[in-house]
Amino acid sequence: MRKRSTRRILEDNQNRSTPLGSHFILWLHNIRSLHNVGAAFRNADAFGVSRLLLSGYTPTPPRPEITKTAIGAEEHIPWSTVQNPAESAQLLKNDGYHITGLEQTDQSVILNRFEMPSPKIVLVLGNEVTGIDDDFLPLLDSSVEIPQYGTKHSLNVSVACGVALYGFLNLFEQKTNR
Repeated sequence: MRKRSTRRILEDNQNRSTPLGSHFILWLHNIRSLHNVGAAFRNADAFGVSRLLLSGYTPTPPRPEITKTAIGAEEHIPWSTVQNPAESAQLLKNDGYHITGLEQTDQSVILNRFEMPSPKIVLVLGNEVTGIDDDFLPLLDSSVEIPQYGTKHSLNVSVACGVALYGFLNLFEQKTNR
């Protein structure tokens, strides 16, 4: 066994197409940490997310702290800021998107059991401490949570983002292979 070169890894990645396609948007709302935003860009690039939406007080590029963690992914993933989340959510819904929050609610479904009601998904991640704001919850069509079995009940936003994107990648693959 030998490691592949960086060039070979890039070639392999570019020869693959993501099951998420152009149907998956990641929305960061009120994320405090520039490093978590950078990690979200890097995760989005790795999994083939079509674009990122940034709202509330989520910091935006260009910022050295974002670039340091994103290692330049913020230059490859289309992103935009959202000034009015309610209006943007309605526009996305009108375009056929199902808005799902990564949040532990009284109606959340364990991620790997989530039945996608639409092939177009927006995944919302909220604040590192408080999660998705209570006033944002009515904009969601559903919520999913990552199964956890330890004494802690949350993950760092950057970790949760990667786990959730991998989970949705699997859900999209299952749906296309049926």
